[in-house]
Amino acid sequence: MLIYNKSDAHPSTFILIGIPGLEAAHMWISIPFCMGYILALVGNCSLLFIIKTDSSLHEPMYLFLCMLAMADLVVCTTAVPKLLSLFWFNDGEIPFEACLTQVFLIHSCSTMESGFLVGMAFDRYVAICNPLRHSAILTHTVTGAMGLAIVFRGVAFLSLHPFLLRWLPYCETNTISHTYCEFMALIKIACAETSIRRAYSLIVAFLTGGVDFILIICSYVLILNTVFHLPSKDARLKTLGTCGSHVCVILVFYTPAFFSFLTHRFGHKVAPHVHILVANMYLLVPPMMDPIIYGVRTKKIRDRFIKLFSLQRI
Repeated sequence: MLIYNKSDAHPSTFILIGIPGLEAAHMWISIPFCMGYILALVGNCSLLFIIKTDSSLHEPMYLFLCMLAMADLVVCTTAVPKLLSLFWFNDGEIPFEACLTQVFLIHSCSTMESGFLVGMAFDRYVAICNPLRHSAILTHTVTGAMGLAIVFRGVAFLSLHPFLLRWLPYCETNTISHTYCEFMALIKIACAETSIRRAYSLIVAFLTGGVDFILIICSYVLILNTVFHLPSKDARLKTLGTCGSHVCVILVFYTPAFFSFLTHRFGHKVAPHVHILVANMYLLVPPMMDPIIYGVRTKKIRDRFIKLFSLQRI
């Protein structure tokens, strides 16, 4: 039977070791991460500025996009600066409380991102399936209320995670084989029974990301049903074109999310460095790509981007 002192159960700091097996390449790996983080900051801040200052973009889709951009900024800023500090200066120490805070912010804001994608899917559903009532159904008040409900859900479901981790003893090691503090990474180094916590994590993941994905699929099934009943091919293509940006963002968000989630819990044969690289891509790629996707595919935003950066050069 393992014996430990209660004072040693909670280390004052954890040690992040980065990507196991690729420590020698940390400096090189940091280059795309640094560039991606800069792109995410510039892109999302520019997106927020453009939508705020252009009244023609004060529509539900773009308001949800603003909410998504803010959640993106919190997620990548919570994880990437510490990652870069680890890669550049070998600074893997993170205080116990800061680690739990990182767990909460990353998981709760990721849940909010998923919720905002559902809000955007609902906007597309109403705009295509009930266009005459779109402005009456999705008023600014309703859009704001939906945004607050999504934020509240993220906080309510994920606020228990730090406490579940705090109540665990970490008597064997304080070394985390990851680049940031993640719920399952901490569960794996605890020296206590964690099956209930694992089950709770699975339930929360299904009730948030799983249910969100099902709702998005249902929305697009109804959208496709409406589109295929349109009289002409041009009308069908034009209508589907309004969903292109949202579909791209969904794929960018959910593909690494599902891979990371499944490999953490069931992919025991997946190499650790593969899982950790994908987990980091999940935190960085969506914030980096979302402004690019909407900037390229949305004429109003694209024109404002060009005008904004042209003015900065002048």
